[in-house]
Amino acid sequence: MANTTTNGATLGFEKDLWAAADTLRGSMDAAEYKHVVLGLIFLKYISDAFEETHARLETERDQGADPEDPDEYRALNVFWVPPEARWARIQAQARQATIGQVVDQAMSAIERDNPALKGVLPKEYARPALDKMRLGQLIDLITNIRVGDQAARDKDILGRVYEYFLSQFASAEGKKGGEFYTPRCVVSLLVEMIEPYLGRVYDPCCGSGGMFVQSMEFIRAHATGNGNGARGGGAATRPKADISIYGQESNYNTWRLCKMNLAIRGIEGQIAQGDTFHDDRFPDLKADYILANPPFNVSDWGGERLRQDKRWQFGIPPAGNANFAWVQHIIHHLAPRGVAGFVLANGSMSSNQSGEGEIRRAIIEADLVDCMVALPGQLFYSTQIPACLWFLRRDKSLPSPAGRGAGGEGLPSPAGRGAGGEGRQGQVLFIDARQMGRMVDRTHRELTDEDIRRIADTYHAWRGGERRGESPTRPYEDIPGFCKSATLEEIRKHNYVLTPGRYVGAARQEKDDEPFDQKMARLTKEWRALREEAQRLDEAIEANLRRLSY
Repeated sequence: MANTTTNGATLGFEKDLWAAADTLRGSMDAAEYKHVVLGLIFLKYISDAFEETHARLETERDQGADPEDPDEYRALNVFWVPPEARWARIQAQARQATIGQVVDQAMSAIERDNPALKGVLPKEYARPALDKMRLGQLIDLITNIRVGDQAARDKDILGRVYEYFLSQFASAEGKKGGEFYTPRCVVSLLVEMIEPYLGRVYDPCCGSGGMFVQSMEFIRAHATGNGNGARGGGAATRPKADISIYGQESNYNTWRLCKMNLAIRGIEGQIAQGDTFHDDRFPDLKADYILANPPFNVSDWGGERLRQDKRWQFGIPPAGNANFAWVQHIIHHLAPRGVAGFVLANGSMSSNQSGEGEIRRAIIEADLVDCMVALPGQLFYSTQIPACLWFLRRDKSLPSPAGRGAGGEGLPSPAGRGAGGEGRQGQVLFIDARQMGRMVDRTHRELTDEDIRRIADTYHAWRGGERRGESPTRPYEDIPGFCKSATLEEIRKHNYVLTPGRYVGAARQEKDDEPFDQKMARLTKEWRALREEAQRLDEAIEANLRRLSY
């Protein structure tokens, strides 16, 4: 397979669009500008979808259609755009000094007439700090792209532009960017590993909603006709997926980004805003799939006020670090046959501070840990520190779902569950992916499609199931330096440390059949040739400097 990247957001034109939009940013902070740009892109999207439907209804007036009746649009699952919020009106006033008020009024009008968007859209375009001339230029720029008509929706143009812009803003904001954006390749790996086909999908710290977007893309890519109804296209264009989405995000502005990100892709779900630890908005939820990228090593999470919380089944997490509070929150919300995949700091695999080692030991002894993956460094915008992936499973006797809900509720389990067809109870798969990926710029690395496939195929082979829509995977085998299936007894001997490097060992070295004398002669000859070339280059540089009188 080609060593391609997973930046599926790239269409070709969005890089130029980003460059133009970024030029118009001027001195505005990226954290503020992101809401300005993404809000306008969203407004253009719903306006395009509305205008396309409006034009069709105009041709059907003789059949009783009314293009100015909001119910006509709601019946087609299209957002109603009132006259004062339509893009043509906004564009016509783009060069006016009052354009800020015009956009704010448009956003308020759309929220008023579409309850699903209440409190979601940015309404700060009239503030004095926002240069109105640059705002008008940005509106002109966005006017030139069609993002919401049927052809654009079929290609998910806006969704991909939105994601590309999110990634660029995350890069521009550095550490803060990690609070709302998880790199696409990491999300893709999580989704490919747990395969959320059917059931309840939950993200307790959902950021801008990337886990949900990738889950829906996974379903559409692997299951013929199994999509999700898209706004603007009508429910008939995309059958609804058999997953229910639940998410919670503490940051209000990030919650708004998530709601817009899902809306432009026609993904419906229950997305709550609030502190997951202190105001769990889904206290009774038992999810079939949990995907998450919690903030690393949070020290001010208010743990001292939750010492007796019912979620701490395996031990009270330290007040100075929320890592194992997140782990236990996830376990608490996991269905009897559920599976979870989430990102944590590397320290979670080995720390023994403040009782964390005891909590980890209890989770391991409960046989909940299914797989551990060590990731390469420089994948995240928020930190250069390497991270890891945890995969937990309630019932390890079950094979990979292969198109069922988590654990295959209501369906017979196929044979071939793992070693001997008896599941993977009492075992943990360790994968060391630290050497994978490629650098996409000076500071960021990305896992390629080939990397993701290799890791996911290894996991599913170990689980003993077949991946939906894929050819059967090879039987699992340990590969020194890459993967190892370890027993609980082996993990006990390592004092319950879950670092993959401890288990996978060193990679096999390729056999070198070249005799020592021949190799030394060859290397010596190459070294002397390089030394002669270096001397020649030094003399050429010296001559050029003399010619320039230096």
